[in-house]
Amino acid sequence: MFELASRNEVHLRHDSVVELRRAYDFVDLQSFLNIYYEGARVLCKARDFYDLTTAYVRRAAEDNVRHAEIFFDPQTHTQRGVPFETVVEGITAGLRDARSNNDISTLLILCFLRDQSAAAAMATLEQALPFRDQIVAVGLDSAERGHPPAKFAAVFARARAEGFRTVAHAGEEGPPAYVREALDVLEVSRIDHGVRCEEDPALVAELVARRMPLTVCPISNVKLRVFPSLEKHNLRRLLASGLCVTINSDDPAYFGGYISENFLAVQHALGLTREEIRRLARNSFEASFVTADVRRRFIDELDGTVGADASPSPDVGIG
Repeated sequence: MFELASRNEVHLRHDSVVELRRAYDFVDLQSFLNIYYEGARVLCKARDFYDLTTAYVRRAAEDNVRHAEIFFDPQTHTQRGVPFETVVEGITAGLRDARSNNDISTLLILCFLRDQSAAAAMATLEQALPFRDQIVAVGLDSAERGHPPAKFAAVFARARAEGFRTVAHAGEEGPPAYVREALDVLEVSRIDHGVRCEEDPALVAELVARRMPLTVCPISNVKLRVFPSLEKHNLRRLLASGLCVTINSDDPAYFGGYISENFLAVQHALGLTREEIRRLARNSFEASFVTADVRRRFIDELDGTVGADASPSPDVGIG
């Protein structure tokens, strides 16, 4: 952040990295979003998005991530006057070069900001259409409370008609009803977070029957006070209930947990067995948007590492 602020002559209200890190003590999702949007201000040119993207992929590769499905929020930048093309071209160039330099595959997911209007989301979708060969899916993120998935029904219907896969944040801070709306109204292929589904047993049974993936982000759930501690997290119960639960990083630079930290932290806090860890990793490949052949290759690779110290992992996250 400081490097890009200097490059682009953007003033930051924090004078040092130490001072800035103090602002990372979040009390809820909105307190995170406040600093997230402030940090995004330093991203101005295609080079900035390129540098940030390549830095992330290098870091993910160090954790033995084999496949990453990366969320980006173009409205965060276009509303500041940064052209849509600048955002997408910088990120996709970064992904292309990072893939060639690291043993990792990547896909890109465009997310709409749910605290903005459905009309703004539709306009963003229109801007994305020329880049549909570089974007595998659309999603829904940002402030969940008071912004139900049904608000974006028409946008997601248009996205599906244009050939995009669909995902949505639901049931993190919002109620289980938001998960059901994401399923029935948005017709999503997977639920991001979804941890509050446990409050509705009938919903859990439906998610199990449909083998609907949940991209659970344990460290960020604790950082955002969704759970008081990792020891109180419901991930193991969700997994035991038969849900297709996955572990993901979710803005790792802000929440202090890349994918390995998330796996290690929940294993330590919940006492997960090696088989449970393997199942979580396998679920992630099952839930990914790669082709069937690529999925099979990743799962075969994972099965071949059972008993080894490190297992290949996918990774997804917002922003």
